[in-house]
Amino acid sequence: MLKPNLIVCFLLLVSAAVIFAGKSKEKPDWAKKDIRDYTDADLERLYEQWEEQEEPLPEDEQPEHMRKPAPLDMSKMDFSNPENVLKLSKKGKTLMTFVSVAGNPSRAETEKVTALWQSSLQNSHILADRFIVADDRAIFMFKDGSQAWEAKDYLVEQEQCKEVSIENKVYPGKFSSGHEEL
Repeated sequence: MLKPNLIVCFLLLVSAAVIFAGKSKEKPDWAKKDIRDYTDADLERLYEQWEEQEEPLPEDEQPEHMRKPAPLDMSKMDFSNPENVLKLSKKGKTLMTFVSVAGNPSRAETEKVTALWQSSLQNSHILADRFIVADDRAIFMFKDGSQAWEAKDYLVEQEQCKEVSIENKVYPGKFSSGHEEL
C-alpha cells in the first residue's frame, strides 16, 4: 500500500521539476523575434551568448587593445635620451609614422617613392604597412612601434624625404630646407 503512494509522489515531484525547469528556460522576448527583425543590440546579445561557451583566446591571438601591456624594465631605460624611452615604451604596440615627400610630387610619384622606401625597410627587417593619404604624404604603420625610430633614421637620409613625424615630433629630411646641420 505504501509503494503505490510513494510512486505517485515520486512522479508528481518529477513532473513538477520538469514543469518549473521548462519555465526557467523560457526565451527572452528578443530571442522570440524573427531573425530578420533583429536589431544590432539583439545580434550583439546573440554573439555574447555564443562566445560564453568559447575558451578565451591565447594572449598572442587577442587583439592588441585586449592584450596586457608588456612590463617596462625601468632599470634598462636611459632617461637622458627621450627617444630611447619612447622606443622602449612602444615595443610591441602599433605606431603610425607620417612621411612627407619633398617637392611637388603627384600621387603616383609619391606611391612609387614610398613603395621603394617600404621595400628597403623590409629588406632591413623593418615591417611597415604603407598608406598614401595625400599627394605628397604617406603613413607607415609599424606593428612593432619600436621599429619606427630605426625607419626614421633611414627615411630622413633619403633625398626625396621632406620630413618624418613620429608621436607629434617632426624630423626634417637631410636634404630638405628645414634641416639644420648640427
